[in-house]
Amino acid sequence: MNLLLFTRDDRLDGERIRVSDRRLEHLLTVHRAGVGDTVRVGEVGGRIGSGEILAIDRDGATLAVALDSEPPPKLPLVMVLALPRPKMLRRVVRAAAEFGVGELHLINSYRVEKSYWQTPALAPGTIRGYLLQGLEQARDTLLPPVTCHRLFKPFVEDALPGMVAGRRALLAHPGAYPPCPRGVTGETVLVVGPEGGLIPYEVTKLQEAGCEVVSLGPRILRVEHALVSLLGRLF
Repeated sequence: MNLLLFTRDDRLDGERIRVSDRRLEHLLTVHRAGVGDTVRVGEVGGRIGSGEILAIDRDGATLAVALDSEPPPKLPLVMVLALPRPKMLRRVVRAAAEFGVGELHLINSYRVEKSYWQTPALAPGTIRGYLLQGLEQARDTLLPPVTCHRLFKPFVEDALPGMVAGRRALLAHPGAYPPCPRGVTGETVLVVGPEGGLIPYEVTKLQEAGCEVVSLGPRILRVEHALVSLLGRLF
């Protein structure tokens, strides 16, 4: 935890907060923090600064906070991702928050198993928890919106055209396609399919919506590795 995040509910007044739960455990066991120590803090949706520990025990920690800086800027990126299997979902969502993805859209595709949409990991509170873990790691406070689209065709025909308007839209797909560009600076939409790949129909529909198909090369990567490679290459 590189940043202790808090919300309005944690405020005691304009200058003090009180935290418990896993944040308290982290202060006690990782930071080994005591009265007078200072840690980096940030308010979810707001600014970053420092927090001086005024009191700490097994029941909670009280800190005096001073917020004096803005969080790092988000990437100019809307990420569209075929819903990964539940075990990978946590890592992918957390990574998106760490890298500073502006928006995340989880979509269905032919090779996304129906059972994936039933996972408790998609509960809003659980997704929020994954995002907060990524923000804590990256010292960010701004939660990217996450939207689920359970039907592929309505998404690609009705929602995607508005997303790509005024943006460069890229579909990362294995095959003999042009290499993924480097050093993109403008507003971008990035579409990544499931590990089994998108079927030809889906690729065609995405192209019709304005996506240009690009490749990372001949190797088939796991989704989590492909995302890191794509984001590092693009930005």
